[in-house]
Amino acid sequence: MDLGLQGKSVIVTGGSKGIGLACARLFASEGARVGVTSRSSANIERACAELGGAFGLAADLTSADEAAAMVDAMESRLGPADILVNCAGAARRTPPDELTPAAWKAAMDAKFFTYIHVIDPVVKRMAARGSGVIVNVIGNGGKVAAPIHLPGGAANAALMLATAGLAAAYAKQGVRVVGVNPGLTNTERVAEGLRADAALRGTPEEDALRQSLSRIPLGRMAEPEEIANAVLFLASGKASYVTGVTITMDGAQIPVVV
Repeated sequence: MDLGLQGKSVIVTGGSKGIGLACARLFASEGARVGVTSRSSANIERACAELGGAFGLAADLTSADEAAAMVDAMESRLGPADILVNCAGAARRTPPDELTPAAWKAAMDAKFFTYIHVIDPVVKRMAARGSGVIVNVIGNGGKVAAPIHLPGGAANAALMLATAGLAAAYAKQGVRVVGVNPGLTNTERVAEGLRADAALRGTPEEDALRQSLSRIPLGRMAEPEEIANAVLFLASGKASYVTGVTITMDGAQIPVVV
């Protein structure tokens, strides 16, 4: 299927590894002009070496100023952003009895504001031009309150609300905003979460993984490329009437009607 992404200008935050890198790889294969950003210069160099012609830039997106400068640099190099995919940031998993107000704030900085700081300038520029798509890769922790992921889950829930609200606010200006909620996905980030869960429960990591997989009807984790396939479709003109929703991809682990 031709998704019509040839020549599109695409910014992928968190694009140096995991789901973000998988998204960047697929956009590049469709002929898009791709820019990736991450906090780590080393990770950016590795990603750009793999991606070939992609433009990479290290930035700390918890800073609104750095995020705005990153957007300016990306658009100067790639042209006005047609598509923004947000994958950057992850909140630390913390047992409930170790939570403090600082931990809650850190989670919002790490997950919520890393998205908002980039969305804010981009969505306004897209609206001024009359077109654009923003895809937020969020996480099902915003719907299910996991004991060791409460601050991060709260940040995810806030992002889902922001996704729906911004979609409604900017629909008349031709901008679509959608979300994707991956469940367990075969990435370093999920592996870290499983280690934290195992430590909290006092069980071996292998048992934590086995128990997690047993709760997924499909019987396995998602691969990053599977999430990326959905992101590319949502970012394309084939999904031109999809906006204001966050789609769960968790292998039917949480079978709810929304």
